[in-house]
Amino acid sequence: MGLTASVLAIDAGNSKTDVAVVAADGHVLATARGGGFRPPAVGVRTAVDALEEAVRRAYAQAGVTGAGHVSACLANADLPVEEEQLASALHARAWGTTVEVRNDTFAILRAGVAEPRGVAVVCGAGINCVGMLPDGRTARFPALGRVSGDWGGGWGLAEEALWYAARAEDGRGAPTALSRTLPAHFGLDSMYALIEALHLGHVDHLRRHELAPVLFATADQGDPVARTIVDRQAEEVVAMATVALTRLGLLDEETPVVLGGSVLAARHPRLDDAVRGLLADRAPKAVPRVVTARPVLGAALLGLDHVGAPAAALEKVRAHFEQ
Repeated sequence: MGLTASVLAIDAGNSKTDVAVVAADGHVLATARGGGFRPPAVGVRTAVDALEEAVRRAYAQAGVTGAGHVSACLANADLPVEEEQLASALHARAWGTTVEVRNDTFAILRAGVAEPRGVAVVCGAGINCVGMLPDGRTARFPALGRVSGDWGGGWGLAEEALWYAARAEDGRGAPTALSRTLPAHFGLDSMYALIEALHLGHVDHLRRHELAPVLFATADQGDPVARTIVDRQAEEVVAMATVALTRLGLLDEETPVVLGGSVLAARHPRLDDAVRGLLADRAPKAVPRVVTARPVLGAALLGLDHVGAPAAALEKVRAHFEQ
């Protein structure tokens, strides 16, 4: 039987995967990066196959053959039943003795707090919110898009901006500079040209995410429609955070509210100020903080929490990823 590490930490997003092999004292023995994790698109078996290459490289670099515990924070693990399904699939690979799968939002939360206590709102391609307490209780949302009541994130903001801009140009809606700034981003002179380019594939649909920064820039220039969209995003962020705090009985206690994901980490002044202002009004004890550490740090800390690692080990692994 080969040497084993204490924790195999996995943070797998839609576009990339980060893996870390961690010793019991918090020393990071190896890291590796792999491709995206998309079980809804390719199936669970193929998605886990994509993780395996990065795991094997990390194990080889660390000089180990396995780990005592696998802490995996995975995109698309949105429901508890999906977490159970993915945990079973990872356990079958025999990468570690025990396996715990969580939604990847928990990695961002744990990366931003000193102990497993707090709430995180992630606003990246989509939007999600989770909360946790040291006793294991959690608060979460399905986070499946509009079908589960969600609004916003980079994709949602881009879609909303396109909707308002199209209606402004053809006369169905109020005037907005978005009808000029959105097509200009792609070198086009009208919303009609942009709509045609998106529909015909001349502009790849994946490039729509580029429009969220254009929306924020247009809002900064004073456009009332763009500002309304940004303000609604702030409302959604604070609504999720407040509900999670309430569910965990933390609304009246000083509690960190971690803000992560590309939209919130960019700290656009209007959005950042609005989120902080609304939190101060609705959850005065909340302590908002933006986290920019790699989420694999959170997966590693959750793993060390699970094995009962001492505080010094937690500090060591945090120092590795925050240096």
